[in-house]
Amino acid sequence: MRTYIKFSATAAMALAAPAFAQVPVIDGTADAVYGSAVAVQGIQTQFGNSNLGQPLFANGSELNGAFALVSNGILYLTFAGNLESNFNKLEIFFDTTAGGQNRLRGDNIDVDFNGLNRMGDDGAGNGLRFDAGFEADHFITVTGGDTGGGNFQLFSNYASLPTAGGGTGGFLGGSVAGTGFLAGNFGINIGLNNSNTAGVEGGTNAGSGEGVRTGVEIEIPLSLLSSPTGNFRISAFINGGGHDFLSNQVLGGAPAGTGNFGEPRNVDFSAVAGDQFFTVVQTPSLLKGDFNFDGEVLDSDISLFVSALTGDFASLLAQFPTRSEADFTFIGDFNSDGEVLDSDITGFVAALLGGGGRVTAIPEPAALALLAPLGLLVSRRRR
Repeated sequence: MRTYIKFSATAAMALAAPAFAQVPVIDGTADAVYGSAVAVQGIQTQFGNSNLGQPLFANGSELNGAFALVSNGILYLTFAGNLESNFNKLEIFFDTTAGGQNRLRGDNIDVDFNGLNRMGDDGAGNGLRFDAGFEADHFITVTGGDTGGGNFQLFSNYASLPTAGGGTGGFLGGSVAGTGFLAGNFGINIGLNNSNTAGVEGGTNAGSGEGVRTGVEIEIPLSLLSSPTGNFRISAFINGGGHDFLSNQVLGGAPAGTGNFGEPRNVDFSAVAGDQFFTVVQTPSLLKGDFNFDGEVLDSDISLFVSALTGDFASLLAQFPTRSEADFTFIGDFNSDGEVLDSDITGFVAALLGGGGRVTAIPEPAALALLAPLGLLVSRRRR
């Protein structure tokens, strides 16, 4: 009688589950999972250099850098720096799909006491203009301050920006008094850590925001941002409390020597050197165990897993030159310890036999033959 070895998809996924738990905690700190900043500030701030070092209150605003991560349909963003607790605004515009507004209209949905339209055309043909080719499709604004009795609160609003104006959106909510976490509407969550005292100094000279990882962190469902599947762009800046005085703290960035921009309706980023936006690069999703990127974990992945297990990333990169060692480490690291080791073999076997795309059960003799190279390898490594 023929015997079968069969792993259910549920069991295989349970074995590999820790590998999918690496998402940021929304607390205002760019965790290591973000990696490096996608944008770094290159100019000092004219909106005050905060030196309080407190988690909620700050006496200046600066944008030292931006961190971005897309995982499981969620965009995670951290804007490193400080947001002064005098209700200055962090304004964020997203260009995620065709259409949108290169110059802000004045007839968009009323959010934050009509603060969005305060930056748009007032009928005189003005309105904040973005870089050429940047057409904003969505908007989020974040603000905070003392709402009485020394109690800090964080607030936020969201709006869509159709090409023809109007749109949808509204108030996301406020944090519990005395806290910096906002569980908002539309699935948006925001965390604040205002403790930064490093980064750029005060002034208009060249500076560097390198190394700062605390500030405003936001979790946004991509479905709210028109579900982009490729790369998309973000423009962010610090604005005055009435959405009425644009600072020199912009990401991408402004040239050294740039002072505060002032009246938002008269700002034309297309006339400013460089890009006043940054790009979020979406890499294709990586499947645990799928070393040849065919969307399944099959027999053909075994020898490639062995290469990763023995540290032979050079051969993997030679076969797949557009990939990185980090990609292969992620694919083979089933227990999330940052390496591909013997302890990952169980997870790989589970993915191979049931959880990674193989639908039919594998007869026991065939399974043993397929897994023989792993057995020999483990035996050799333990001698």
